[in-house]
Amino acid sequence: MTSNQPPLLRRAVAELLGTSLLVMIVVGSGIAAQQLSPNDVGLQLLQNSTATVLGLTVLILVLGPVSGAHFNPAVSLADWILGRRSGSGLTLPELGTYVVAQTVGAISGSVVANAMFEVGTSISAKDRATTGHLLGEVVATAGLILLIFALAATKRGVLAAPAVGAYIGAAYWFTSSTSFANPAVTVGRIFSDTFAGIAPASVPGFVVAQLIGAAAGLGLVLILFPSADRAADDVILPHSSKTTGS
Repeated sequence: MTSNQPPLLRRAVAELLGTSLLVMIVVGSGIAAQQLSPNDVGLQLLQNSTATVLGLTVLILVLGPVSGAHFNPAVSLADWILGRRSGSGLTLPELGTYVVAQTVGAISGSVVANAMFEVGTSISAKDRATTGHLLGEVVATAGLILLIFALAATKRGVLAAPAVGAYIGAAYWFTSSTSFANPAVTVGRIFSDTFAGIAPASVPGFVVAQLIGAAAGLGLVLILFPSADRAADDVILPHSSKTTGS
């Protein structure tokens, strides 16, 4: 990471807060949807996806200038890998810090969402790891990585917030898995036995599928945008000390 980035502690707090709020949005809106429309799964998904689109867009706009608004270990890992080609992006210690912050944030988000709706925090029993769901995670994550790094490579980061929000909203519907596309969020959703939860036994398969998808997406980025490695510091949004007042 270049020297004009905000201090790592500040970026870690932004990643923890952003991932926590993202999971609160996903789990909280899932609980609300289940309570408001108990007999209509399609309407539940519409309510859940709409809240996620809007919430994720806002979180990227607010926290992106601090940490880049990764909120996702797959994005941070891809950023580190891509940056090795040009000496930019996250360093290995920064990658570890981001992943820990994102995972802790995701778990805390589930716990807080459960508490807001007075639903006890418990381990989910919702099995999801079918062959179709795993393929859905590969596709969803590959598309997300391609989108994020394509925008950075073509200097269109200003579009990242609405574009990423729109993609995740669409992927809720066109992928069989409803597009988790995020290892930290997947782990966090273990801790809510609700509409948005996922059983622990399904998590390893989901995470492996997400990492495969991230690798596929990164491969497509390098084929389509060979200079993308020089834009690693601009993922998901550019985040320099000049924009954060440090």
